Amino acid sequence: MELKFRIASITDEFSPADPSRALSQMASIGMTGAELRVVYGKNIMDLNKSEMTSLRHLLQGHNMEAISIASPILKCVLPNAPDIDTRFQQDIFNSKHTYEGQAELAERAFKIAKFFGARIIRVFSYWRTVDPDKCFDAVAKALGELAEKAAKADLIIGIENEHACNIATAKESARLLDAVKHPNLQLVWDPANALCSGEKPFPGGYKRLPKDRIAHVHVKDCEMEGHKPIWGPVGTRAVDWKGQIAALEADGYTGWLSLETHWPGPGGDKFLASTICGWNLRGLAAM
Repeated sequence: MELKFRIASITDEFSPADPSRALSQMASIGMTGAELRVVYGKNIMDLNKSEMTSLRHLLQGHNMEAISIASPILKCVLPNAPDIDTRFQQDIFNSKHTYEGQAELAERAFKIAKFFGARIIRVFSYWRTVDPDKCFDAVAKALGELAEKAAKADLIIGIENEHACNIATAKESARLLDAVKHPNLQLVWDPANALCSGEKPFPGGYKRLPKDRIAHVHVKDCEMEGHKPIWGPVGTRAVDWKGQIAALEADGYTGWLSLETHWPGPGGDKFLASTICGWNLRGLAAM
Protein backbone atom coordinates (compact mmCIF):
# COMPACT_ATOMS: atom_id res chain seq x y z
CA MET A 1 0.00 0.00 0.00
CA GLU A 2 1.80 3.11 -1.25
CA LEU A 3 1.57 6.13 1.04
CA LYS A 4 0.93 9.63 -0.27
CA PHE A 5 2.43 11.11 2.90
CA ARG A 6 5.12 9.98 5.30
CA ILE A 7 3.63 8.97 8.64
CA ALA A 8 5.04 9.37 12.14
CA SER A 9 4.03 9.46 15.78
CA ILE A 10 4.90 11.06 19.07
CA THR A 11 6.66 8.09 20.65
CA ASP A 12 5.08 8.36 24.11
CA GLU A 13 1.64 7.82 22.61
CA PHE A 14 2.81 4.19 22.32
CA SER A 15 5.00 4.13 25.42
CA PRO A 16 6.26 7.02 27.55
CA ALA A 17 8.78 4.81 29.35
CA ASP A 18 10.01 2.32 26.73
CA PRO A 19 11.04 3.94 23.44
CA SER A 20 12.22 0.60 22.04
CA ARG A 21 8.72 -0.83 22.35
CA ALA A 22 7.23 2.32 20.86
CA LEU A 23 9.59 2.48 17.91
CA SER A 24 9.21 -1.22 17.11
CA GLN A 25 5.44 -0.91 16.89
CA MET A 26 5.64 2.34 14.95
CA ALA A 27 7.97 0.73 12.41
CA SER A 28 5.67 -2.28 12.05
CA ILE A 29 2.86 0.08 11.05
CA GLY A 30 5.05 1.72 8.43
CA MET A 31 5.99 4.88 10.30
CA THR A 32 9.40 6.31 9.51
CA GLY A 33 9.37 9.43 11.67
CA ALA A 34 9.35 10.06 15.42
CA GLU A 35 8.45 13.09 17.48
CA LEU A 36 10.18 13.24 20.85
CA ARG A 37 8.22 14.45 23.89
CA VAL A 38 8.32 12.03 26.86
CA VAL A 39 11.03 9.36 26.78
CA TYR A 40 12.21 7.06 29.60
CA GLY A 41 9.42 8.64 31.64
CA LYS A 42 10.97 12.11 31.35
CA ASN A 43 10.21 15.16 29.27
CA ILE A 44 12.63 15.26 26.35
CA MET A 45 14.06 18.51 27.74
CA ASP A 46 15.23 16.70 30.85
CA LEU A 47 17.12 13.73 29.39
CA ASN A 48 20.78 13.38 30.30
CA LYS A 49 23.52 12.78 27.72
CA SER A 50 23.52 9.01 28.24
CA GLU A 51 19.77 8.78 27.74
CA MET A 52 19.94 10.95 24.63
CA THR A 53 22.71 8.79 23.17
CA SER A 54 20.75 5.60 23.86
CA LEU A 55 17.66 7.09 22.26
CA ARG A 56 19.57 8.15 19.17
CA HIS A 57 20.90 4.60 18.79
CA LEU A 58 17.36 3.24 19.08
CA LEU A 59 16.12 5.62 16.40
CA GLN A 60 18.93 4.60 14.09
CA GLY A 61 18.31 0.92 14.80
CA HIS A 62 14.68 1.25 13.76
CA ASN A 63 15.51 3.39 10.69
CA MET A 64 13.47 6.15 12.28
CA GLU A 65 14.03 9.85 11.60
CA ALA A 66 13.65 12.31 14.47
CA ILE A 67 11.42 14.94 12.90
CA SER A 68 10.38 17.16 15.78
CA ILE A 69 11.35 18.05 19.33
CA ALA A 70 7.90 18.32 20.90
CA SER A 71 9.02 20.83 23.50
CA PRO A 72 6.91 22.56 26.18
CA ILE A 73 8.27 26.01 25.20
CA LEU A 74 5.73 28.76 26.06
CA LYS A 75 3.40 26.22 27.71
CA CYS A 76 3.36 28.34 30.84
CA VAL A 77 1.57 31.30 32.40
CA LEU A 78 2.22 34.69 30.81
CA PRO A 79 2.85 37.21 33.63
CA ASN A 80 0.48 40.16 34.00
CA ALA A 81 -2.03 38.58 31.62
CA PRO A 82 -5.78 38.06 32.14
CA ASP A 83 -6.95 35.10 34.21
CA ILE A 84 -6.39 31.58 32.85
CA ASP A 85 -9.38 30.05 31.04
CA THR A 86 -10.06 27.03 33.26
CA ARG A 87 -12.38 25.33 30.76
CA PHE A 88 -9.43 23.68 29.01
CA GLN A 89 -7.25 20.90 30.43
CA GLN A 90 -3.57 21.82 30.65
CA ASP A 91 -1.45 18.84 29.59
CA ILE A 92 2.17 19.30 30.70
CA PHE A 93 3.71 15.89 29.85
CA ASN A 94 6.10 15.81 32.79
CA SER A 95 7.31 19.36 32.17
CA LYS A 96 7.95 21.60 35.17
CA HIS A 97 9.31 24.64 33.31
CA THR A 98 7.99 28.12 34.12
CA TYR A 99 7.98 31.47 32.36
CA GLU A 100 11.27 32.45 33.99
CA GLY A 101 13.02 29.44 32.48
CA GLN A 102 11.90 29.86 28.88
CA ALA A 103 15.14 31.30 27.48
CA GLU A 104 17.16 28.46 28.97
CA LEU A 105 14.55 25.95 27.79
CA ALA A 106 14.77 27.26 24.21
CA GLU A 107 18.55 27.04 24.22
CA ARG A 108 18.29 23.46 25.46
CA ALA A 109 15.73 22.59 22.77
CA PHE A 110 18.02 23.90 20.02
CA LYS A 111 20.86 21.70 21.25
CA ILE A 112 18.61 18.64 21.49
CA ALA A 113 17.24 19.24 17.99
CA LYS A 114 20.78 19.37 16.60
CA PHE A 115 21.78 16.24 18.51
CA PHE A 116 18.92 14.23 16.99
CA GLY A 117 18.93 15.92 13.59
CA ALA A 118 15.34 17.13 14.03
CA ARG A 119 14.41 20.22 12.01
CA ILE A 120 11.27 21.31 13.89
CA ILE A 121 10.96 22.54 17.46
CA ARG A 122 7.30 22.53 18.47
CA VAL A 123 6.26 25.45 20.72
CA PHE A 124 3.10 27.02 22.15
CA SER A 125 1.59 30.42 22.99
CA TYR A 126 1.22 30.54 26.80
CA TRP A 127 -1.74 29.05 28.66
CA ARG A 128 -5.00 30.37 27.26
CA THR A 129 -6.56 33.25 29.13
CA VAL A 130 -10.11 34.54 29.25
CA ASP A 131 -9.01 37.30 26.84
CA PRO A 132 -6.44 35.91 24.37
CA ASP A 133 -6.41 39.13 22.35
CA LYS A 134 -4.68 40.87 25.25
CA CYS A 135 -1.87 38.30 25.03
CA PHE A 136 -1.42 38.49 21.26
CA ASP A 137 1.39 41.05 21.16
CA ALA A 138 3.40 39.19 23.79
CA VAL A 139 2.92 35.90 21.95
CA ALA A 140 3.95 37.44 18.62
CA LYS A 141 7.03 39.04 20.18
CA ALA A 142 8.16 35.80 21.82
CA LEU A 143 7.67 33.75 18.67
CA GLY A 144 9.38 36.32 16.50
CA GLU A 145 12.42 36.19 18.76
CA LEU A 146 12.43 32.38 18.70
CA ALA A 147 12.22 32.40 14.91
CA GLU A 148 15.22 34.73 14.68
CA LYS A 149 17.27 32.39 16.85
CA ALA A 150 16.05 29.37 14.90
CA ALA A 151 17.13 30.91 11.61
CA LYS A 152 20.71 31.11 12.85
CA ALA A 153 20.57 27.40 13.72
CA ASP A 154 18.76 26.40 10.50
CA LEU A 155 15.74 25.18 12.50
CA ILE A 156 12.01 25.75 12.29
CA ILE A 157 9.87 26.99 15.16
CA GLY A 158 6.55 25.17 14.80
CA ILE A 159 3.75 26.91 16.66
CA GLU A 160 1.04 24.37 17.45
CA ASN A 161 -2.54 25.58 17.61
CA GLU A 162 -3.39 24.25 21.07
CA HIS A 163 -6.85 24.59 22.59
CA ALA A 164 -5.38 25.23 26.06
CA CYS A 165 -3.17 28.07 24.75
CA ASN A 166 -3.75 31.53 23.31
CA ILE A 167 -3.30 30.45 19.68
CA ALA A 168 -5.88 27.69 19.40
CA THR A 169 -7.79 27.99 16.13
CA ALA A 170 -6.94 28.32 12.45
CA LYS A 171 -8.24 31.89 12.61
CA GLU A 172 -5.87 32.75 15.46
CA SER A 173 -3.01 30.90 13.76
CA ALA A 174 -3.49 32.79 10.51
CA ARG A 175 -3.49 36.10 12.37
CA LEU A 176 -0.26 35.19 14.15
CA LEU A 177 1.50 34.05 10.99
CA ASP A 178 0.44 37.27 9.26
CA ALA A 179 1.85 39.31 12.15
CA VAL A 180 5.12 37.36 12.31
CA LYS A 181 6.15 36.79 8.71
CA HIS A 182 9.49 35.24 9.56
CA PRO A 183 10.05 32.12 7.38
CA ASN A 184 11.42 30.17 10.35
CA LEU A 185 8.09 30.45 12.15
CA GLN A 186 5.67 27.91 10.74
CA LEU A 187 2.55 26.10 11.88
CA VAL A 188 2.02 22.70 13.42
CA TRP A 189 -1.58 22.31 12.25
CA ASP A 190 -3.76 20.27 14.60
CA PRO A 191 -7.36 20.10 13.33
CA ALA A 192 -8.63 18.31 16.45
CA ASN A 193 -7.28 21.08 18.68
CA ALA A 194 -9.15 23.62 16.56
CA LEU A 195 -12.30 21.54 16.99
CA CYS A 196 -11.80 21.56 20.77
CA SER A 197 -11.64 25.36 20.54
CA GLY A 198 -15.07 25.62 18.92
CA GLU A 199 -13.91 25.95 15.32
CA LYS A 200 -14.81 23.66 12.42
CA PRO A 201 -11.27 22.75 11.36
CA PHE A 202 -12.08 21.51 7.87
CA PRO A 203 -12.92 22.90 5.49
CA GLY A 204 -13.59 26.26 7.15
CA GLY A 205 -10.59 26.60 9.45
CA TYR A 206 -8.09 25.12 7.02
CA LYS A 207 -9.15 27.59 4.29
CA ARG A 208 -7.88 30.44 6.48
CA LEU A 209 -4.34 29.09 6.72
CA PRO A 210 -1.40 30.14 4.56
CA LYS A 211 -0.63 26.75 3.05
CA ASP A 212 3.07 27.54 2.57
CA ARG A 213 3.45 28.06 6.33
CA ILE A 214 2.23 24.60 7.39
CA ALA A 215 5.34 22.70 8.45
CA HIS A 216 3.77 19.72 10.20
CA VAL A 217 0.37 18.10 10.88
CA HIS A 218 -0.79 16.35 14.05
CA VAL A 219 -3.42 13.64 13.70
CA LYS A 220 -5.96 12.74 16.37
CA ASP A 221 -9.75 12.61 16.46
CA CYS A 222 -12.57 13.45 18.85
CA GLU A 223 -16.09 14.70 19.25
CA MET A 224 -17.16 17.36 21.71
CA GLU A 225 -19.44 17.26 24.73
CA GLY A 226 -19.59 20.92 25.66
CA HIS A 227 -15.95 21.92 26.17
CA LYS A 228 -14.88 18.33 26.82
CA PRO A 229 -13.29 16.35 23.98
CA ILE A 230 -14.21 12.67 23.76
CA TRP A 231 -11.24 11.08 22.01
CA GLY A 232 -11.57 8.08 19.71
CA PRO A 233 -9.96 6.19 16.84
CA VAL A 234 -8.57 8.40 14.10
CA GLY A 235 -10.98 8.80 11.21
CA THR A 236 -14.10 7.82 13.19
CA ARG A 237 -15.04 11.02 15.00
CA ALA A 238 -15.77 14.64 14.11
CA VAL A 239 -12.61 15.66 12.19
CA ASP A 240 -12.98 15.15 8.43
CA TRP A 241 -9.61 13.50 7.99
CA LYS A 242 -10.33 12.20 4.50
CA GLY A 243 -11.16 15.69 3.32
CA GLN A 244 -8.28 17.27 5.21
CA ILE A 245 -5.65 14.91 3.86
CA ALA A 246 -6.99 15.23 0.31
CA ALA A 247 -6.75 19.02 0.63
CA LEU A 248 -3.19 18.82 1.94
CA GLU A 249 -2.24 16.74 -1.08
CA ALA A 250 -3.97 19.13 -3.48
CA ASP A 251 -2.20 22.09 -1.86
CA GLY A 252 1.25 20.52 -2.22
CA TYR A 253 1.95 19.71 1.42
CA THR A 254 5.15 17.68 1.66
CA GLY A 255 5.50 17.27 5.42
CA TRP A 256 4.55 14.47 7.80
CA LEU A 257 1.25 13.23 9.19
CA SER A 258 2.08 12.54 12.82
CA LEU A 259 -0.08 10.62 15.26
CA GLU A 260 -0.92 12.15 18.64
CA THR A 261 -3.44 9.53 19.78
CA HIS A 262 -4.94 11.03 22.98
CA TRP A 263 -7.61 8.27 22.97
CA PRO A 264 -7.14 6.10 26.12
CA GLY A 265 -8.08 3.01 24.15
CA PRO A 266 -10.13 -0.12 24.84
CA GLY A 267 -10.02 -0.81 28.57
CA GLY A 268 -7.51 2.00 29.00
CA ASP A 269 -4.92 0.25 26.81
CA LYS A 270 -3.11 3.23 25.28
CA PHE A 271 -0.62 1.06 23.38
CA LEU A 272 -3.52 -0.67 21.65
CA ALA A 273 -5.20 2.68 21.05
CA SER A 274 -2.12 4.03 19.30
CA THR A 275 -1.76 0.84 17.29
CA ILE A 276 -5.36 1.12 16.07
CA CYS A 277 -4.97 4.82 15.32
CA GLY A 278 -1.64 4.19 13.63
CA TRP A 279 -3.14 1.71 11.20
CA ASN A 280 -6.08 4.06 10.60
CA LEU A 281 -3.61 6.83 9.83
CA ARG A 282 -1.74 4.58 7.43
CA GLY A 283 -4.98 3.86 5.59
CA LEU A 284 -5.84 7.55 5.37
CA ALA A 285 -2.33 8.41 4.15
CA ALA A 286 -2.70 5.91 1.31
CA MET A 287 -6.06 7.12 0.01
